[in-house]
Amino acid sequence: MATTSGAILNSIQLQFMSIPDNIGLARVTVASFAAQLDLTLNELEEIKVATSEAVSNALIHGYEQNKKGIISISATLFEDKLEIVIEDQGKGIENVEQALQPAYSTDPERMGLGFMFMKSFMDDVKVESTVGKGTRVYLTKFLESAQKLQAAND
Repeated sequence: MATTSGAILNSIQLQFMSIPDNIGLARVTVASFAAQLDLTLNELEEIKVATSEAVSNALIHGYEQNKKGIISISATLFEDKLEIVIEDQGKGIENVEQALQPAYSTDPERMGLGFMFMKSFMDDVKVESTVGKGTRVYLTKFLESAQKLQAAND
């Protein structure tokens, strides 16, 4: 469920199977949606990387490479922010706080930097997860006008 932040200006929803080839589809779709904003190429690239990392986590950790899972993405443009939600109905995360730590991974072959990339490229990252039911990752990019206003009020 998207957190409200004023009027919704636009939104999209996308569902796809947990197949590695769909990571690129997710990146391009979210970037195309975000391109309607006044963002730099660097900001668009950061949104693409954060989206890729969240989708990859769902595929690798949530579904453990099972290609029959479904990953859902919604992207919503509010007056002051872009919010992207990536959701799976996979195995869930036992300890979200631990999973958010740098270099933590349940897979010894992985570097465990996915959430760190998401946090460094987005303005806010929230994770909700229930073991056996799945995970929902909220990626938020505040729009520049809202950031300036927020900085002035700090």
